[in-house]
Amino acid sequence: MEAALTLIERIIEEHKTILQRFQTLERVANDAEAIYGLEKAKGAFMPGRFDQKETLAKLGELVNSVDEGLRAHFDREEIALLNAFEQYGDKELASAFHSLLLEHEGFRERLTHSKNDVAQLTSGELSRQHWEATAYDMRAHISHTRKLLEAHAAVEQELLLQLRDRLAGESRETTLA
Repeated sequence: MEAALTLIERIIEEHKTILQRFQTLERVANDAEAIYGLEKAKGAFMPGRFDQKETLAKLGELVNSVDEGLRAHFDREEIALLNAFEQYGDKELASAFHSLLLEHEGFRERLTHSKNDVAQLTSGELSRQHWEATAYDMRAHISHTRKLLEAHAAVEQELLLQLRDRLAGESRETTLA
């Protein structure tokens, strides 16, 4: 039970970072940093700028970094944290968390889509009109992904707090017995 509490506290701290501060993308390891990274990536690229090759390269690095960090975070949630919900949560709480985990695949797909957009923009094979349309669409896609990720993390946070409170209550009962 202590390992589950420690894991929950770790994930809660990762989520608190969303509201408290953002760290550099090189150390992306959780939802909060991914949200920051997506926003930074969107801002790093403006269609029509003269230094597009450089900003596209930076955008590609940022998207890859966000993708890598988010996948590591999702792995912790999908394995260890899911086990904690199944072992210590009631059926309703475990089911709600499992349903939330189904959203992870959508985030993976959205990041793959963004990486493909960057590759397409850097290929040099697009006409100017198609290139600009793709660039603007990519920015909108990244912005929407960030908003979806914020909402996802907020719901996840609620479930984590519920499980933590349940475990803390059981821990106190065990100590008193």
